[in-house]
Amino acid sequence: MASERSSIVYHTPARALRRRPLLEFARRLETDVAAGRPFCCVVTDDREMRRLNRQFRHMDGATDVLSFPAASPPKAGATRWNGLQPVISSLGELAISFDRAREQAAGFGHSAEDEVRVLMLHGVLHLTGMDHERDGGEMHRAEQRWRRRLRLPEGLIERTLR
Repeated sequence: MASERSSIVYHTPARALRRRPLLEFARRLETDVAAGRPFCCVVTDDREMRRLNRQFRHMDGATDVLSFPAASPPKAGATRWNGLQPVISSLGELAISFDRAREQAAGFGHSAEDEVRVLMLHGVLHLTGMDHERDGGEMHRAEQRWRRRLRLPEGLIERTLR
């Protein structure tokens, strides 16, 4: 079955990140968490995140991760045909602030790369339709479960519950 693969685009220098392992992690999220649906992750800086946050959420300030689901997401595993072969639809896009990731990693005592992974997992869960502000803890439980499986540090939702 032909399909796009998840990708990471860097809009800012992120020397503390090993690109190949991070791309492999994104592809694992694609396979395991997103039911085979690819996504694109943009690693950027606080300036661009502030602009995106203001434009799409009407909030004036940088944030760590933003999720932009595909316009009309089909059910998990759903395919469309390009005339010759099935194509799996994209889940959507994520934007991650490397500035926020680096700062948060230092504050929580782990690497910036691990923090980007935590943010990527959180964003992908949002792309799959989860919303920790409205789902009665479903996303929190899913994030905990995936974080343990992926050997990640404490997740975003746990941090806010402290």
